[in-house]
Amino acid sequence: MGTLEERIKKSETHIFKAVFPSTTNHYDTLFGGTALHLMDEVAFICATRFSRKKVVTISTGQIDFKKAIPAGTLIELVAKVDSVGRTSCKIHVDIFMEQMYSELRETVVSGTFSFVAVDENKKPTPILDDLD
Repeated sequence: MGTLEERIKKSETHIFKAVFPSTTNHYDTLFGGTALHLMDEVAFICATRFSRKKVVTISTGQIDFKKAIPAGTLIELVAKVDSVGRTSCKIHVDIFMEQMYSELRETVVSGTFSFVAVDENKKPTPILDDLD
């Protein structure tokens, strides 16, 4: 499957979403919980693509909400493997916000999510078996 660096690069995951009013709060900005849900989802996909194992979220690191995300904007979630342990990996996620009708793009939320690989008995298992 390649070197560790190649696997990390190949597992980088991007998801784009439009922020519609149905996902916003009474301030017309994206619910924080919705942002966390999307971040966990993209991190899970990245961890799965990296390990090709069943993984579960075991913790989150600090999540920094730098700026509110208003309705009518586009967001891109980018997940990258940050570090790898024997049975776990840490995924860094950034949310970038873009205005729909301009080139303005900025990082608005960042955080980390930790995952552990599990076997059929839901017990931790080595996350990587086959590095070249």
